[in-house]
Amino acid sequence: MGTLNEPAGRSFSGNPSITCLLSGKTVIPILFENDFCLVLNKPAGLPVQGGEGIKKSLDSILSENFTPRPLLVHRLDKDTSGIILVAKTKEAARAFSALFAGAEAGKKKKDRAIIKQYLGVCSGIPKEKEGVIRLSLDIQRSAYGQRSAYGQRSTNGQRSASGERKQTRVKKESETIYKLISSGTPNNSRQLSSAFSLFSFPFSLLELELVTGRMHQIRRHLSETGHPLLGDDKYGNFALNKHLRKTHGLKHLLLHASKLVILSTSLLPEGLDISAPLPEYFSGFLNGLAIVNSSLTFGNSSS
Repeated sequence: MGTLNEPAGRSFSGNPSITCLLSGKTVIPILFENDFCLVLNKPAGLPVQGGEGIKKSLDSILSENFTPRPLLVHRLDKDTSGIILVAKTKEAARAFSALFAGAEAGKKKKDRAIIKQYLGVCSGIPKEKEGVIRLSLDIQRSAYGQRSAYGQRSTNGQRSASGERKQTRVKKESETIYKLISSGTPNNSRQLSSAFSLFSFPFSLLELELVTGRMHQIRRHLSETGHPLLGDDKYGNFALNKHLRKTHGLKHLLLHASKLVILSTSLLPEGLDISAPLPEYFSGFLNGLAIVNSSLTFGNSSS
């Protein structure tokens, strides 16, 4: 990768002493910052980009806090919390975008410049404690090339003569590495109906690593293998989610982008190995489980 020019004469409003971005009640902790990028801990429920019906997004909050606005270089679902990196310059955005594109292209771990890890809580316990989920996923593409998971409504795309939006379906190979961290049952499991106690418990905490980067990949993979993420309102067990909302106050998807590793580049001469603490609702739910053989220490985030 070519050497990037240092930003010169810039009037970035970012202050090294600032530890978070603010927009109304939305708080986004800053985990790392240098001349080329910011690494943020995005809260669940915040879309990364604006669009139809979206009043606030990460993109708009960046515009409120920085001049010029940092640029998005990779994706994170609205419902997923955790690490997201944004670039401070156009040159850095091109370079980081290329790195993330390479990380999502299915390369072997030793050949990837970026590693992205997640923590997720699913129903049941996978048969194998660790393994790889490989599936061919249906992806829809609009006439403008925008992607969506098959079965979701797309708000973009070219219309045909009949007024319908043109969509094409493509099959994409996908791969997720998983490892069972711990499993447990709710401490107040006596509140559960017999139907739920029969097929929905225990829960498992998984460490997940993306080898490819398809839309909603982790959520779809775990759903297809019979262990949907808790709180997933698109691919999950809707009846169980409703029940957990009543008994445990679960209102969010339990999927968190927990760790980002980037090998040494001209953008990050010393590389980057950073973790994002869990949101309080996530760590609170885990603390309410009878965890078995857990070796993980959970941090808390105010977001």
